[in-house]
Order: sequence, then structure tokens, then C-alpha cells
Amino acid sequence: MIALILFMCVPSAFSQTNITVASDATWPPMEYVNKDKTITGFAPELLAAMEKVSDIKFDIRNTAWDGIFAGLAAGKYDMIASSVSITDVRKKVMTFSDPYFEVKQGVIAKKGANIKSKADLAGKKAGAQIGTTGFLVTRKIKGVTMKSYDEIGLAVEDLYNGRIDVVVCDDAVAADYALTNEQYSKDLSLAFLLKSDTPEYLGFAFKKGASQDKLKLVNDALKKVKESGEYDRIFNKWF
Repeated sequence: MIALILFMCVPSAFSQTNITVASDATWPPMEYVNKDKTITGFAPELLAAMEKVSDIKFDIRNTAWDGIFAGLAAGKYDMIASSVSITDVRKKVMTFSDPYFEVKQGVIAKKGANIKSKADLAGKKAGAQIGTTGFLVTRKIKGVTMKSYDEIGLAVEDLYNGRIDVVVCDDAVAADYALTNEQYSKDLSLAFLLKSDTPEYLGFAFKKGASQDKLKLVNDALKKVKESGEYDRIFNKWF
């Protein structure tokens, strides 16, 4: 009888929903691996807050960007939390959660390069991570020569060493490299933001046609975190 009572007092784990998450943790401050080899940043902390207001348990796995969408389609994980912009093209092959972040494209350049607008990019060599919004937007600019990278940090390193003229990526990531990074901030600057005709938002991506149960749990948890004010606290911590 005592054993039965003790068993009944232990919180049930059977109601917990495990969601495996792929994240290309190379985008500080959104998601990155810190000195302790732990995946951290704005999105991981947001997911941790969502766990606290729900029965979800997120299992975040560091996953290279070049295969991250193929892995989702193959069912290797349930969700991508990796600064994925919600676009009409992606919505044809993925299902997105409610937006969790509004993003713009930031242009990083060397200080004194006199690059202040889109027009100044003509004749310049630009770097961006392959398959990202920054890459897709920049390659449409007339007169720009594009170079693609597997990781945005490699592009910034090339800019720092004078191999390219600018790097284009999400504004939060651009600001982190150009303004707060101990190595790069002395020589690089956030030159300007590329204007978009429509707002760009990040969302958590799910496989197209997958069960809606986990998507609903994620949306409900995100809503609770926003309504409680915890989202604003996390945002203000990282930005």
C-alpha cells in the first residue's frame, strides 16, 4: 500500500511529449555552442521557457545547415529551431509554427569601407551562408558577386581577412559579430540593413504533413511564454 501511495505521488512522465529539435548552432546570439560546449542563445532559452509552461521536453541536436531540411523531410527529428525564415517557398515543403522573431538582413563591412546602402554593393563580393535568406536576397542585387559558405562564421572570417567585401545575414547575428565580438568588432561594422517590402519572421519548422499535435503544443507553449512577459525578458537579455 505504501509503495502504491508513493508511486501515485510521483509526477507522471507518461504525459510528457518529447520533441527532437535540429539546430545549426553557429548563429550567435540566436543559437550557438558556448565555451562549455553547450548549445545556448535566444532560441534555446526560449525553448527552455516553453518547456516550463507545457509538458514538452525538447531534445536539441546540433545539425549542419546544409542537410538540416533534408533531415526534417526524412524524419530524423521533429522540428527545426535554427533561425528559419518563414517564406512561401518553404511553406510548400514545411509546416511552420507561429512566428517567434522578426528579422531583417544586416550587412557587415569593414570600417571605413564607405558601404552604406544597397547601391554601394555594386561591384562588391558578398558572402552569405548557403540557402539562407541573406544569400537568396543578396544574389538578386545587380552587380554583386556571391560567395557561399557552410557556416556564417567562415564568411565573417573571410571578410575580416579581406577576401570579400561584405557579409549578409540576419541582423541579430550581424550585430553580434560586428558590435560585440571581441576579435571582429575592432575592424568590422554593421553597415546597414537591407530593406524588405514585407516583414520577415522566423518560425519553428515541422515536416509537411506531419501530425498537428506537436505543432499545437509548440504554438500553445509559445503563446503562454509571450503572454507571461517571459518572452520579453529573454529578448532583452540577448538583444
